[in-house]
Amino acid sequence: MSGRARLALCAWAATLMASCALLPLVTPATWILQAAVLLAVQTAVGAATRRVPLARPLTVAAQALVTLMLLTLVFARQQALAGIVPGPEAFRHLSDLLQQGGDDIARYAIPAPLESDGIRLMLLGGVMLIGLAVDTLAVTFRSAAPAGLPLLALYSVAAGLSDGGADWLWFLVAAGGYLMLLLAEGRERLSQWGRVFAGAARAPGAEPGAVAPVRTGRRIGMVALGVALVVPLALPAMNGGLLDAAGTGVGNGSGGGGTISAVNPLVSLRDSLNVDEDRQVMSLKSNSNDISNLYIRIVSLDDFDGSTWRPAKRHVTGVPDKFPTPSGLAPDVKRAEIETRISAADWYAQDWLPMPYPPSGVDVPGKWRFEPVGMTLVGDHGETTRGKTYLVKSLDVQPTAEQLADAPAPPAAIKRDYTKLPDSVPAVVAKTARQVTEGANTHYEQAVKLQDYFAVNGGFQYSTQVQVGSGPQAIARFLKDKEGFCVHFSFAMAAMARSLGIPARVAVGFAPGTPQSDGSVSVGLKDAHAWPELYFEGVGWTRFEPTPNRGVAPSYTQTDTPGSSLPDVSRPSQSAGSAASSAPSASTSCSAEDKKLQACAGALPVDTAKPHDAGLPWYKIAGWALLGLLVIVLPLLPMLWRLRRRSVRLTSAQHSASGPKPGRQGRGARGPDGGTDDLAVTALQVEAEAGYAADVAANHVLSVWRELTDTAWDYGIVPDDALTPRKAAARIVRLGQLDTATADSVHRVAGAVEQVLFAPEPHAEPGLADDVRRMRVALRSKVSRPTRVRAVVAPRSAVRAVWEFMDRWAAVKARLAERRSALAALVRRPSGQQSG
Repeated sequence: MSGRARLALCAWAATLMASCALLPLVTPATWILQAAVLLAVQTAVGAATRRVPLARPLTVAAQALVTLMLLTLVFARQQALAGIVPGPEAFRHLSDLLQQGGDDIARYAIPAPLESDGIRLMLLGGVMLIGLAVDTLAVTFRSAAPAGLPLLALYSVAAGLSDGGADWLWFLVAAGGYLMLLLAEGRERLSQWGRVFAGAARAPGAEPGAVAPVRTGRRIGMVALGVALVVPLALPAMNGGLLDAAGTGVGNGSGGGGTISAVNPLVSLRDSLNVDEDRQVMSLKSNSNDISNLYIRIVSLDDFDGSTWRPAKRHVTGVPDKFPTPSGLAPDVKRAEIETRISAADWYAQDWLPMPYPPSGVDVPGKWRFEPVGMTLVGDHGETTRGKTYLVKSLDVQPTAEQLADAPAPPAAIKRDYTKLPDSVPAVVAKTARQVTEGANTHYEQAVKLQDYFAVNGGFQYSTQVQVGSGPQAIARFLKDKEGFCVHFSFAMAAMARSLGIPARVAVGFAPGTPQSDGSVSVGLKDAHAWPELYFEGVGWTRFEPTPNRGVAPSYTQTDTPGSSLPDVSRPSQSAGSAASSAPSASTSCSAEDKKLQACAGALPVDTAKPHDAGLPWYKIAGWALLGLLVIVLPLLPMLWRLRRRSVRLTSAQHSASGPKPGRQGRGARGPDGGTDDLAVTALQVEAEAGYAADVAANHVLSVWRELTDTAWDYGIVPDDALTPRKAAARIVRLGQLDTATADSVHRVAGAVEQVLFAPEPHAEPGLADDVRRMRVALRSKVSRPTRVRAVVAPRSAVRAVWEFMDRWAAVKARLAERRSALAALVRRPSGQQSG
């Protein structure tokens, strides 16, 4: 293996070793195998183009083009030409995947699911870009030291997102790859000087090796490694992760399990569940006589920063056998305990346990932790709801309008924590809230008027085609445009309630599902929902429904409050054509037009991957990638072979014309005492070396002559091996209509060949390679454009590659036949020999 090929292999390995730092971020870790194959193809393309050789920018461009084609094959083959050539549709699809990946990163905790094509594209694309940068710096431009910067960037991103538990291990792996790359580059540079200078032999008879540079490199590497490991201990740690997961042991992180982090499970209901069919998320059976209020709650979002809502960081404990009474619920409020058995779909991997609110007890398999403030359960160390069946006991709280209207002031702690609004919230939010609730005497009346404003008399339209929006102005735009879906309505009502001094938060989960013929209720993606919860002392957190045509308006909001025009209590969202069936279907809130546009809202966070639809296995993708590469490369093989052959011939001619190397003449010319009596090279050795040098020079001259005749052949002058070099040169000059200067160059090459063949003491002729290049330029200027293109893309002389292959194959068969004959002679018993 050549030095540069070894360096390219080390660059591939170093990139792959640094990429291992990303393994804790995504599960399963099989993506690293796919990355290894794609990086290998990228590296092989670089090695092939450097052997041609192409100019350095062209080498980088070829690798970048192949990288894009590989990513197209893996992620956008249906939108690409022939499955591998990207076009506008493929670029749009890749852009959409990148946007989806950004949303998924904000949604999922560590480790994120690999089923997300967006995250997978970001992983593989990022690794391949880093691999291209490392290969370009270390191999193409022969500068391995700066190649550590992209490797460091790759590791830093991974370390900044991970929980920090095993960062030291991944750093050692990445650092080992970088040191290996530096060592390979050092050896490759030394090899360009000829013999690697050596230290003393370590043992009798041992070959001296490159001891000094290797030792120095090891010492430098160990010092750098030590500094890199010690210095970060004195620097502030970079906490957080894909979802700001602090690695506390709850969710998909690791650690002690003391808190849950500020994870935002609600990015965009519409964008995350833009699916063709309403897949069933869960099936439930309840002993409740009325399922219209059976909302399935995942988590509450109580921390509002002016741009979005997210769950606050809370302490968690073990799951109690019986849950505590919900905060603020007084004994005189009517309630009934119901039991609900929930079966989650095999594909639905949710970190938070969906339950009716408020839960009073739960029986669920696996490792879960209890967050008492929000009364939610969160999976411990990667536990999810995938395929689980569990029993939830919950309270059906039935307050009256009078109890809500007579509610006393909330406790100071609740009012302080749940009425906070950042200064960035536009003033129009509080102004609109005051205008809408004008004339209301209690917080309850204000809450009902807010609900009426959004759901009935405010002129708002339900639409899933509206972007969720971000930033402090998102609510203001919604209040102006009056168009959105549950995210807009719940966020806006909660913010406006807080501006009025009413404690408020946002709940995320599912609206009541669709009853089935077997008595169960099917909850599908289209039933996903978000709604505000407002706090009333004596009742606790109370659900409101401001989203028009979604969910169920609570019965305690059906009052005679002036200005209220709420309709009768609506039924749960059911399928169009609401015939009960065993299969999930779209809810009535999803219109036919919305369904056609795949724009109905759904649940977050969920795994939206279709069963058994994880894409082609990596080995099939690798096979298709290699097949696509062959389809592209095969037509270019004659051109690549011809470029390589020309480069070898002319470069060797230039080296041979420069004369014998000084080191070869003078090596060992004097003995240890500096005298001439102990000559290390005898006259016979000098003569042998001179003969060897003459043979090498002769071979180089003949190679230049072959290049000259092949170049003429590419431009239409078929060689005639029956002619002498002088007559062949005259024929090329005549048929090529060459000028005098070019003709002299051709005859000079022919003269050098005649010297090699017939002169008793041939001497090296300098400038023969330039003579051939001069003839090629002259021939190119004389022919038509199609002939010029053919001479480059499909050169006639490339047929010599086939002839050489046939000759080598014949030689291989002859050697095999000789070995078979020799083997047969060994085992054949001589005539007349008796067995022993």
